[in-house]
Amino acid sequence: MNPQELLSLYQIQKPKIQKRLNEFKSLDEKYYFPEFLFCLLTPQSQAKKCWQAVEELSMLKKFTKKNVSEILKSKTRFYKTKTDYILNAPYLWHKELKGKMRKDDPQWSRKWIVESVKGIGMKEASHFLRNIGFSNNQIAILDRHILKNLKEAGLIEETKIKSEKNYLEIEKIYLDYANSLSIPPDELDLLWWSKENGEIFK
Repeated sequence: MNPQELLSLYQIQKPKIQKRLNEFKSLDEKYYFPEFLFCLLTPQSQAKKCWQAVEELSMLKKFTKKNVSEILKSKTRFYKTKTDYILNAPYLWHKELKGKMRKDDPQWSRKWIVESVKGIGMKEASHFLRNIGFSNNQIAILDRHILKNLKEAGLIEETKIKSEKNYLEIEKIYLDYANSLSIPPDELDLLWWSKENGEIFK
């Protein structure tokens, strides 16, 4: 899809995309923890199934290895490892993350999350911050749909991220490209997602 076609699609999808991002920005703080759980589950797994898992986890009075793994095993890959992450999540949330993230500094917040939480890398931390309205068009969720479209646009040679340094390099390419199109980076992400998946999700 060339830039002109992308801009035409953007004009069609723009109201829905902005509505979704505004929902993220206005999210009540009590919903931050479920979004944190979601981003612990998403690596190499389907977003919709991960969210279904979060909805089921949210109904539990207490997390146990048995009830968490029972939910995760049919909805996410590496469910045994992710069960351990979920069991540790309430402690990490209250000790390391809650109230410590800076809405005006997504780069700092992302670094803090990556350093504090086992199981969350640059992509997942970026995803979490976007989903609670903290990304401010300053960071990118370098998921498969973004990497694929960057490669198709001739901006990167391969779709594999090799290191944190490489992540930041590709992120800058993405942010610069979005700005060159006059499409806010957060909106371009959802535009490409909708192009690939036929809907705007999270």
